Amino acid sequence: MIIPDSTTFDQRTLTLLLEHDPLVQRYRAFFALFDWSVVPDPPLEPSRPGKRPQPPSAYVKALLLKIEEGFPTCTPLRRFLVEHPLLVLELGFRPVLNRDLPYGFDVEQTVPTARWLRQKHHDVPQPVLQSLLGASVRDLREEIPGLGEVVAFDVTHIYAFVKENNKRAYVKNRFDKHHQPRGEGDCKVGVKKSTNKEQADGSKKEEKEYLWGYGSGVASATDPISGDIVLAEYTQPFNENDITYFFPLYIRTVAVLGFFPPHLTADAAFDAWYVYQMVVHRGGMAAIPLNQHGHPESQRAPDGVPLCAKGLRMHPTFQFSHTYGYCSQRFRCPLLFPEVTGETCDHAQFGKHKGCVKDLNWELGGQMRVTLDRDGPLYHAVYDQRTSTERINSQSKELGIKRPKVRNLDSIRNLNTLTYLVINARALRRVREVNANLLTMPVRLVA
Repeated sequence: MIIPDSTTFDQRTLTLLLEHDPLVQRYRAFFALFDWSVVPDPPLEPSRPGKRPQPPSAYVKALLLKIEEGFPTCTPLRRFLVEHPLLVLELGFRPVLNRDLPYGFDVEQTVPTARWLRQKHHDVPQPVLQSLLGASVRDLREEIPGLGEVVAFDVTHIYAFVKENNKRAYVKNRFDKHHQPRGEGDCKVGVKKSTNKEQADGSKKEEKEYLWGYGSGVASATDPISGDIVLAEYTQPFNENDITYFFPLYIRTVAVLGFFPPHLTADAAFDAWYVYQMVVHRGGMAAIPLNQHGHPESQRAPDGVPLCAKGLRMHPTFQFSHTYGYCSQRFRCPLLFPEVTGETCDHAQFGKHKGCVKDLNWELGGQMRVTLDRDGPLYHAVYDQRTSTERINSQSKELGIKRPKVRNLDSIRNLNTLTYLVINARALRRVREVNANLLTMPVRLVA
C-alpha cells in the first residue's frame, strides 16, 4: 500500500493515523479473515505502459464493505469511501497523488465512480468469488473439527428489481412468462408459494403466489459455537425446480470439504432417489421427508419388497434399466408367479390373468427413500440440522439478499456470493475469538 505525503501530514503521521483510526482497524481485522491470495493482481505488461488499473482485490473489498455496511447500491458506497480517505488506502486503491491536499492524494479522483463500481460488481469473475468462499470454508474447517458431517440444502427466492413485483403498480399481464420485464432479461417467473384455500361450499381451491426473480440455493452446516456456515451456493432463475440445485451444490460442497459428507438433510422438495444414493454407500443417511408427488406409494415389507393389494409379498421377476436412469425391478402377482397357486383374487388385473405388476426403483438410494425410518432418533438428529439453512436465509435477508437493487443474473450471482462471504467471515471471527479465549483460560489443578 502506498502511503502518500502532503503539506499537512507527513508519511509518519499518515501511518500513525492509519494505525489508530477505528474504522480502518475494524475493516483491517475484517479483511484479514479472507485469503486474498486467490485474488491476484494482473501481471505487468511492458507492452502496455501507462497508469496501472486498480487491483481487483480493492474492488472486491469495496463490494464486501457495501454489504457489511448495509448499502443498497453503489452510490452510498462511493459517498462513504470519499468521506473516509484513510479507508480508501486500506482497501488498496492506488491513490492519485496530490501533496496540496490534506491526505496527500485526491480521494475524488481515486475512488471509482458509482457507475464503474456497479460495472465491476457485474464483472467480478464468479470463480474468484467462489475461490474466496472455498477458502473461508477451509479456514473454518481448521477451527471446527468435524465440520461438514451433516450438510443441509435449501433454496430461497429473490425478487427481481422490476415493477412486476410491485403490487401497487399496475402492470398488464403481470406474471405472463411470455412478457419479459423491461430492463431485466434474465429473471424468470415462478411459484413462490402454493396453498389450498377453502371455498364457501367447503371445497378447496389451489392458489399460487408468483414472482419474477431468482433462486439462491445453499448448502450449509452448523456448529454450536460459531453458528451456521455456508459451504456452497448456487443461483439460477426462479423457474427452475429446487431439486435442480442439488448436484451443483453437492459437487461444490465435496470440493471445498475434501470429503463426501456422510449425512444430508433437506426439505421434501429434495426427495429424489439420487440424493439418497449419495450417502447410502457410505453408511450415511439422507434425512428428507417423503414426498409422494401426488402418487400413493405401494406398501412395502421391511426389506423393501412391495406388497400387493391383499398384503402378500410380490414376486421379483427381472430387472431392467429405467428411462430415468436407475435400475428397476419388476414384481408380479405372487398368486401367478413363479407358479399358479390356484388361489383367487378379486383384483381387476387378476381377472385378466396378469395380476398386479409393479416396476420399482431398485437402486440402494431408491430403497432407502421408501424404507427409511423417519420416526427414529438418528433421523431426527440429522433432520433437526436442516434449520441451519433457514438461519442462513434469515441472515442473508438481513443483508439485503431478498430484494437486491441490481439487475441481470451475473450481478445477482456475485451479490449472493459476496453476501455468503460476509456470513462466513462473521462465523470465522466468532470461532477464532472463542478458540483464542479457550487457549488463554487458566488451568485449575485439582488436588
